[in-house]
Amino acid sequence: MDLTDDQAWAAFEARDRNADERFVVAVTTTHIYCRPSCPARRPRREHVRFFADGAGAVAAGYRACLRCKPDEAARDRVAVTAAIAMIDAAGAPPSLETLADHVGYAPHHFHRLFKRALGVTPAAYARGRRADRAATALSEEDHVTDAIYRAGYSGPSRFYDEAKGRLGMAPSAWVRGGEGVTIRWTVAETSLGPMLIAATDKGLCRVSFEEDAATLAARFPRADIVEGGDALADLAARVVAEVETPGRDPHLPLDVAGTAFQEAVWQALRRIPAGGTLSYAELAAEVGRPGAVRAAGSACGANNVAVVIPCHRVTRSDGTMGGYAYGIDRKRVLRRREGVVDRE
Repeated sequence: MDLTDDQAWAAFEARDRNADERFVVAVTTTHIYCRPSCPARRPRREHVRFFADGAGAVAAGYRACLRCKPDEAARDRVAVTAAIAMIDAAGAPPSLETLADHVGYAPHHFHRLFKRALGVTPAAYARGRRADRAATALSEEDHVTDAIYRAGYSGPSRFYDEAKGRLGMAPSAWVRGGEGVTIRWTVAETSLGPMLIAATDKGLCRVSFEEDAATLAARFPRADIVEGGDALADLAARVVAEVETPGRDPHLPLDVAGTAFQEAVWQALRRIPAGGTLSYAELAAEVGRPGAVRAAGSACGANNVAVVIPCHRVTRSDGTMGGYAYGIDRKRVLRRREGVVDRE
């Protein structure tokens, strides 16, 4: 368990479902262990012990709660992983009933389980995977229609309905490298150095240290790059405030797109509260891919909006900080501002 007892107690008091995969809570007076989100009445703090998993609690003489059934968490992870594999292998998105039958759950229960694990519904995840294939095909095919059918869509109208909002631009513009998209930018001063802040009409598309308009133009070579001025001033001020006091504004608008896995990781990162941490292994498990630890780290590295998607809250399994695109010193400062004490 990579949390302190005080952090674990706070998650337990809050019945935080995001903590269910991180530890179990054992009660010395009843000899029962529970998930942090268990709806049962809370015991007194001095009667509580925390274990990394149910096996540790069982070894110490505790038995599983019959109300929250903490031992089912492992089975749930296996089911979500199996459903993801089925979706990834399918041409057309499988129905909820097909997925649930494949993993042995009732449809309505599995729908809640999948969304809790990945932050998106099975249908949304499947649409994302198909849009991933479309994005790849659009970059390789000369004709949009050919790319649409290659990605597994039944026809152009279905693709336009699903993919346009996710890609953030018209499909034909995607083929041309984002031509026609307007991106406003500014460089703001922060206590951690100059920060490039760039946004489309939808939201932030790039937040980074030590970059400028030329770097932005290289990333979006076909976009219309415009200096932000007053149109970007309010959003930029909110981003700067988030640097100085991380966690104060967790709902800043975004316009970022990645693979379905990357987007699931980024959503999971945004659910980590200020002062909280996850290891790369826990992050992979959080999105239903416990074996994809390296891919979870790569998704953090592909994050286009520093601080706003808080990849600085992720550590190695041994509790040390690990890497950070903008330097370990900045990562250390951001974490310290959230009350995290690191080993290095």
